[in-house]
Amino acid sequence: MGEGLYAEMAKLEEAIGDARTPVRIYAPVGSHKELLAYLVRRLLENGANSSFVNRIADEHLSLDDLVRDPVSDLEAMEPKRNPKIVRPSELFGAARRNSAGVDLSDPLVREPLMGRLKTLETRSWTAKPGIGKGEGRPIFSPHDNRITVGTTFEATAEEVDWMVRAGHAAQLGWDALGGEARARLLERAADLYEEHAEEFFSLCTREAGKTLVDAVLEVREAVDFLRFYASEARRQFTRPLPLPGPTGEQNELRLHGRGVIAAISPWNFPLAIFTGLVSAPLAAGNAVIAKPAGQTPLIGALAIELMHKAGIPKDIVQLAPGSGLVVGGTLTAHPLLSGVVFTGSTETARMINRTLADRNGPIIPFVAETGGQNAMIVDSSALPEQVTRDVISSAFQSAGQRCSALRVLFVQEDVADGMIEMIAGAMETLTVGDPSDLKTDVGPVIDEAAKKALDDHIEWLDENAKEICRLKAPKEAANGYFVAPAFYEIQSLSQLNRENFGAILHVVRFAGDKLGEVVDAINTTGYGLTLGLQSRIDTTRDFVEQRARVGNFYVNRNQIGAVVESQPFGGEGLSGTGPKAGGPHYVARFATERVICIDTTAAGGNASLMAAIEG
Repeated sequence: MGEGLYAEMAKLEEAIGDARTPVRIYAPVGSHKELLAYLVRRLLENGANSSFVNRIADEHLSLDDLVRDPVSDLEAMEPKRNPKIVRPSELFGAARRNSAGVDLSDPLVREPLMGRLKTLETRSWTAKPGIGKGEGRPIFSPHDNRITVGTTFEATAEEVDWMVRAGHAAQLGWDALGGEARARLLERAADLYEEHAEEFFSLCTREAGKTLVDAVLEVREAVDFLRFYASEARRQFTRPLPLPGPTGEQNELRLHGRGVIAAISPWNFPLAIFTGLVSAPLAAGNAVIAKPAGQTPLIGALAIELMHKAGIPKDIVQLAPGSGLVVGGTLTAHPLLSGVVFTGSTETARMINRTLADRNGPIIPFVAETGGQNAMIVDSSALPEQVTRDVISSAFQSAGQRCSALRVLFVQEDVADGMIEMIAGAMETLTVGDPSDLKTDVGPVIDEAAKKALDDHIEWLDENAKEICRLKAPKEAANGYFVAPAFYEIQSLSQLNRENFGAILHVVRFAGDKLGEVVDAINTTGYGLTLGLQSRIDTTRDFVEQRARVGNFYVNRNQIGAVVESQPFGGEGLSGTGPKAGGPHYVARFATERVICIDTTAAGGNASLMAAIEG
């Protein structure tokens, strides 16, 4: 067809005395494996009703219609936006507004932002306890420990006791406000988060070692938590739930706050998880004592400051920076405590659980989201390019410091060589370095202890596994805590006896008829957080979904970045207690249920029923 068009055009040009227009021949070259997908795509495009190739063969189509300018058609179209496609800000309907992103690909957005972030690098930050003075300690940047980001003042056991008692005294008033009033305050806090987003970006980079891309995602998730839990306060705490019963009897169930909740947060999501753990109990009508991670208290301090600015009383949400031993130990053993919400390691969760069991007072809820030995299964039908993209982001984004990050990759042996080679090639393109540099893909780990644990594991892998690819940190990273991405092949999942919280990926080959054994091996670890599957076979997906015991199952995509309300997040087994953060059952876990039963006959019977009969 192309030759015919060119020949006709050449005749026309010769007839009017013009030189022939040169034409470049576009000829894809490759084997069947590489070109089959391309061929299918071309067939779909050229076979479409709107395709020029399709329309030129239509004898009933006029030449004017065939060559009509599509830009002019678009300009004349009203409305130009398809009303069936929801705007990003309206993605979650009337219940809540979606968080705002930042288009870092637009230089008109990116360059001024980078200038403002550069100015913020000189700012020194402070974290102080809600009550008391605390004891000062400097906070250093993980990418360069010569840089002091600010100072945290760590609460003493006595100050923690004062905070709990103050929260306990104020909680009844906060609960009495009702869900609507609390929702408005949480939404105001979300708006303030977005107004101060650049300060959070700066702190996430300087204090937590996050790249700018990850910092943007962090702020968005925190804002989503605030707005979603506000919508849950409206849904579940503004009116009683009518219950069935005979005529002459009125039954209702109401939800109320429990009291004072301790929110103990990790360093890997120092704003998003911190905000989620604090805002859900607040939405339910509780007072909250918020303990940020020892490595990242400055981010938590700014978050609490903005909550206070939004109108949430200072006694209702208080910051308690300090060590796990002093602050965490005092909080979890306190007799006035009404619940604990925690995200962190399985070992720490067990310690908290034992402390709660030993304390005097009521038995209280403990909501925990812990770690996971997260795997991804790749069968022979998977698309190599898609697998590579999803493995790289799942294993190495955020320097592998995500609860959901990919740790063990299972690849069907029939396609393993090619898959492994492609993943290793993609790894080589990653840039390790200063997280404030937009070119950086992988920043530092959080501290010296994290670096040592990962370095020790790599040393073990060097002796017990096959190295596939290992990157090197740049020389300028010498003053930071960097562990460059590493990729090793092991014989079986049983060789790993713990989660390795960093950018280390293990791969295991498996036979196509042993898929059940792979899923069983994953279940045997006892963890159940995230699992990925790359397969284009529906029966394979159904088989894994029914057999795997995991909280979040991701098919043909990466397994990180759960979106609030869309993908409620949390595991089972050693990976957590549930309910899932960002889900429909989470806020109610921090509430107590109260039922009232009224005999309406004591006041004259069922008036509405009698009115209906008379009507």
